[in-house]
Amino acid sequence: MATIVTGSLPAEEFALRESLSRLSGAEFEVEQIVESGEEAVMPLLWVRGADPEAVSEAFEADPSVADPSLLVNVDGDQFYRMEWTERVQLVLQMLTDSEATVTDAYGAGETWYLRVLYPTRDSLSRTIDYCEANGLTFDVDTIRELEGEPAGRYGLTEAQYEALTVAAERGFYDVPRDVTLKELGDELGISHQALSERIRRATLALVEDTLLIGPESEE
Repeated sequence: MATIVTGSLPAEEFALRESLSRLSGAEFEVEQIVESGEEAVMPLLWVRGADPEAVSEAFEADPSVADPSLLVNVDGDQFYRMEWTERVQLVLQMLTDSEATVTDAYGAGETWYLRVLYPTRDSLSRTIDYCEANGLTFDVDTIRELEGEPAGRYGLTEAQYEALTVAAERGFYDVPRDVTLKELGDELGISHQALSERIRRATLALVEDTLLIGPESEE
């Protein structure tokens, strides 16, 4: 069964350690990572909270980075394409040997936070075994199997999924609203107070599962 894993690893065992160190307070958020060779990967990533000139200088001096190319600069947020050529063994193992997909990667301070989709639980075990054999640190925070489709795909319970979808279908999120919490609660057979709590919890779970990666203090 497909499995989603969130975890963290030290920047010194990964990529951009020097850039993260030089760009104090900067945040790196990867949009996509693809394999570009036997010893390299090519990420597309956003850099936030740093001066563009300082970012360019940091990348040029960072031995883990090759061919950085600035694609977009929007209100100080910069979107780069580059190659990572050092300390990327773990990600290469995930992409190749474990046939995984790195869906999110967020770097700040001395740590990278990853969300990884594995096709099976056994493929996750191969990554853990690889880390132990090669002295790499990948601290797994959460493991969730994608069951109970479609709710399980987004970290929701069936009841939460039903509440969100019915609310959307009935126009609860429209401006102005087409239905009240009480009317929705009556349809679902629960009080409007219980429905309000269910929608809040469902919204939080959806945001955490699709938008956030890393500790709350850094988000």
